[in-house]
Amino acid sequence: MADCIVVGAGISGIVIAERIANVLKRKVLIIEKRNHIGGNCYNFEDENGILVHKYGPHIFHTDCKEVWEYLSQFTDWIYYQHKVLGFVDGKYGPIPFNLNTLYELLPPVLASRLEEKLINAFGYNTRVSILSLKNVEDKDLKFLADFIYNKIFLHYTEKQWGLAPEEIDPSVVARVPVVISRDDRYFRDKYQGIPSEGYTKMFERMLNNKNIEIWLNTDFRTVKNKLHYDIMCYTGPIDEFFDYKFGKLDYRCVRVELKNLDVESFQPAAVVNYPNEYDFTRITEFKKFTLKQCAKTTIGVEYPGGDGFMAWPVLNEKNQEIFQKYWEEAKELENEKVYFVGRLAEYKYYDMDDAVKRSLDLFKRLSRRSDFGKGS
Repeated sequence: MADCIVVGAGISGIVIAERIANVLKRKVLIIEKRNHIGGNCYNFEDENGILVHKYGPHIFHTDCKEVWEYLSQFTDWIYYQHKVLGFVDGKYGPIPFNLNTLYELLPPVLASRLEEKLINAFGYNTRVSILSLKNVEDKDLKFLADFIYNKIFLHYTEKQWGLAPEEIDPSVVARVPVVISRDDRYFRDKYQGIPSEGYTKMFERMLNNKNIEIWLNTDFRTVKNKLHYDIMCYTGPIDEFFDYKFGKLDYRCVRVELKNLDVESFQPAAVVNYPNEYDFTRITEFKKFTLKQCAKTTIGVEYPGGDGFMAWPVLNEKNQEIFQKYWEEAKELENEKVYFVGRLAEYKYYDMDDAVKRSLDLFKRLSRRSDFGKGS
């Protein structure tokens, strides 16, 4: 019996549990299917003292001061500006594609002409989607659009999603624009960093409260009929909650193969994308996030598809129609004090800061209501 049941110990569930336990002083039970907290943000320290992101790289970035200050209660930060390289035609160039990439991958005379035309057409320090760039009339810019599309976007997207860029919701493609500047940073948010002791330590501090109990290795479906609570915050897959009555939502899965290497440095950046060569999409060298000094290194090679963990919702028309049916039923359950929040529950491509903000906003709603009673 608990005042609040939270299903899922990922970042969404952890935030809502922390707020309810620490601010409202209510008892919270977290039910988590995996054997650890933190969801896909989970990290651990390997035998070389390197902080490894088990499910791929997670760099925290946000423009929301509220979110940054909230998490800063539980961690100090390594102020890290993320820069990604792409391996294209045997050369490394910054990703997203920008003016520096132009000169890295193309002959200088051609790059100079294209730079001038890009700035004239779109302005300096702007961001353009690749699908918009493909619609220009100028033949030089059409050449560039085709070059970027085929060398940077097409095959990477097909590997990552199993779909062509045109088959995916435009909001997903727009996450990696063409940048008309020399800013090599992957993100431009005001606040950027990595928790100084890792995400898992930050989450442990958030959950360090006598009002919070955590059940790991527990499938919610096997215990749901035994639970007594005032409210439930559900952060798991929404289609699973409703026993797939409207069909199964598609997720793109990823497998991360971790390797310890007897070299001091493996690659020129923390993350290198491989748009065209090889079956994998990217390689992460984790020590470069924290500038860890040691003679060995650890990398994570990402293979999309297959039997990996659920990484991203596939936001196409078919899945959106199925999700809307589930969402209508989920909203009705608020009358029974069941709330859905987070990437899996809302079937959204949330970044970490989005997930935190959604949970903080839900907490504000709950704290204004009288949903807590003596238990149901």
